[in-house]
Amino acid sequence: MIASGWEHFPHAADIGIRGFGPTRAAAFEQAALALTAVVTEPGRVVPREVVALICEADDDGALLVEWLNEIVYEMATRRMLFSRLEVALAGHALKGRAWGETIDAARHRPAVEVKGATYTALAVHQEGGRWIAQCVVDV
Repeated sequence: MIASGWEHFPHAADIGIRGFGPTRAAAFEQAALALTAVVTEPGRVVPREVVALICEADDDGALLVEWLNEIVYEMATRRMLFSRLEVALAGHALKGRAWGETIDAARHRPAVEVKGATYTALAVHQEGGRWIAQCVVDV
């Protein structure tokens, strides 16, 4: 079984995020978790409230950017962080849910604010039997 996970990768001015898993949906979920991890340790975020998200795009890469930017928008407007994510994909349409809570600066200790996902280093593909979804986020 292929494990899901996330990681950051270096970029000159910003931060690269990468999600991977056995399915494209799992890779998108993990990329969003990596996005949270730019701001705070995801384990500090209690999944108290759920937010529904819908987006679509012309291709997998653009869909990843749309998905991550929807999360950035919800983080900014709702003043929330997310620690659990669920994605359902139908072609290049995404229905997702994000569970999280209102930011508590003392407990979450936010490091930076993510301004948005970019097309820099953008890739969504299969490699070695697993899906990888990555891009650079502007901080």
